[in-house]
Amino acid sequence: MTDLQEGADLETLARRVDDALAAVAGLDPAARTAAEELRAALEEIHRAGLVTIVTRMRADDAARPLLFDLVDDPVVRMLLTLHGIIRPDPVTLAERALAAVRPQLHSHGGDVTLDRVADGVAFVRLEGACNGCSMSSVTLRELVESALLQAVPAISAVEVLPNEPTPTIIPIESVSFRRAADPEAEGWVRVARADAVPVGEVSVHGSDVLVVNVDQRLSAYRNECAHEALPLDNAVLDVSAGTLTCPWHGFCYDASSGECLSAPGVQLEQLPLRVEDGDVWVRVGP
Repeated sequence: MTDLQEGADLETLARRVDDALAAVAGLDPAARTAAEELRAALEEIHRAGLVTIVTRMRADDAARPLLFDLVDDPVVRMLLTLHGIIRPDPVTLAERALAAVRPQLHSHGGDVTLDRVADGVAFVRLEGACNGCSMSSVTLRELVESALLQAVPAISAVEVLPNEPTPTIIPIESVSFRRAADPEAEGWVRVARADAVPVGEVSVHGSDVLVVNVDQRLSAYRNECAHEALPLDNAVLDVSAGTLTCPWHGFCYDASSGECLSAPGVQLEQLPLRVEDGDVWVRVGP
């Protein structure tokens, strides 16, 4: 038997437990049953003693601060956690669960943030490719929900919150399109007939205007990738994921908002767009 070393680190103690469990697994059935029964009995004795210690220290005003200090010790915390005396709070467990699936979400151009956990419900916000009605979006949402429900016993339901709008300055003329005597003088350009803009494709008008049609929802951008200002004439539009990918260096954008999903804080320059009497107008000037 190995002597217990005073001040042994957590990793060493955990390794000894793993080695002992592996040795028990290799015993013949009768010996293994006896060893497992011995372990279970010792664990019950330890748990009963620990529960008494924690309960009395928590009830004693003088001892309570010492109890909180002890819980911060990694070995003591592991011991109390193993015996079910303390448990990670639901928020901590939820964050761990989301961290585990976040790489998969990122690979599809999406992300998730935990807003709060209340009354057994986890409230989350989905971003990028996770936020939509396509099959891929539904699959990613189901991945988030499954991860939370399986990893956090205290969570019985998941609710997706609408994304909070970011502050945006919208020119008044973009809100209410007025038919001016000379709209071109106000910077507006008639780029195409609405029915001539291909659904699910990217079209370039002139050399400066890029129009994207996702499920009959039109968006207009300056025809420059935010990375190196290279043209996006041959950009790849993924309608199911709602993304637009630069053909030069693979920068991926949200096709509806222009937000870059590859680099935080990067954005395509979105241009005001309005449809009037079947014509698509884009404001390219001041």
